[in-house]
Amino acid sequence: MAAQSALPLLFTIILSMSAASLTSSSAGRFADLALACVDREYPTKIAHALNSDRDVKPARELTPAFYGCYDWHSSVHAHWLLARLARTFPEAPFAGRAKEALAKSLTAANLQVEAAYISAEGRESFERPYGLAWLLQLAAELREWNDPQAKQWAANLAPLEKATIDRLQAWLRKLSRPVRSGEHSQTAFSLGLMLDYARVAVNPEFRALLEGKAREFYLRDRACPMAYEPSGEDFLSPCLAEADVMRRVLPPKEFAAWLADFLPGPLHIEPAVVTDPTDGKLAHLDGLNLSRAWMLRGIASGLPAGDPRQVSIRAMSQQSAEAGVRAVTGEHYEGGHWLGSFAVYLLTGRGSPL
Repeated sequence: MAAQSALPLLFTIILSMSAASLTSSSAGRFADLALACVDREYPTKIAHALNSDRDVKPARELTPAFYGCYDWHSSVHAHWLLARLARTFPEAPFAGRAKEALAKSLTAANLQVEAAYISAEGRESFERPYGLAWLLQLAAELREWNDPQAKQWAANLAPLEKATIDRLQAWLRKLSRPVRSGEHSQTAFSLGLMLDYARVAVNPEFRALLEGKAREFYLRDRACPMAYEPSGEDFLSPCLAEADVMRRVLPPKEFAAWLADFLPGPLHIEPAVVTDPTDGKLAHLDGLNLSRAWMLRGIASGLPAGDPRQVSIRAMSQQSAEAGVRAVTGEHYEGGHWLGSFAVYLLTGRGSPL
């Protein structure tokens, strides 16, 4: 993928982190990253359980809606990016192309195949929890979008949405311990995405399960070892993601007390540095800067007004955001196929207020 031009202007526009910082012009650069990969078949990486020779098929046949962008979950959140930006900037030059791409992927026929795929024998752990949580974010975005096409896409997505919730509910009811990694398997980040979806979809049963699991897993946690972060291939912070989900569950005063025990003492976070952006795993650290930025902002928003920790937490969020956005160039496909989604999640305030 070619490097994007005029990136210094993009940084100047975006790094203020204000609600007006993302313009249709700067947003178009992120839309282009998704448009370049949603129907790009190769290179690809599939996590596919084969039950017979009949299951040996290309990704475009196995999962005909979400086969591009290197892997299933990146394709899902690239579609979310297109929906998010087309909804936010309906008159932008890229909006028509974004809607064309969504219409091509989100057909009833494609999504019925997707629903059957994840429901098949031996696929209980497929894209669990990260990819499935992003699928619910896409469903939430379409539900909130007051657009006739979006309403049709939401209806088309319903079978896959239901299959996803069924899979996640069955798993969460059996899950006895959280997964505290800094990658796709992490429980805390996905619980946050799922909770946001459950509130949009007004699904009280699913919401109660998620809130209950967050309390069960994390309410008694103390002294999270931030000094051990990050691991070399993290794109999520185990400690910050846990705090970010708990601010969704606890009222401000209770969250403030919990956070004092969970992250005691002064918090100090420096942006992570990627040593080789052509290595897909090492490039995860660029995503870590973006996710740290929105998690820190979410944590600050969950504290009571006037809490003295808010100033330093927001300053660290800003610093991480600047480093993260700077890396979203599209120069290397290893980062270009997914970092735009993280940048848009941050800059549009999807998971936390701007």
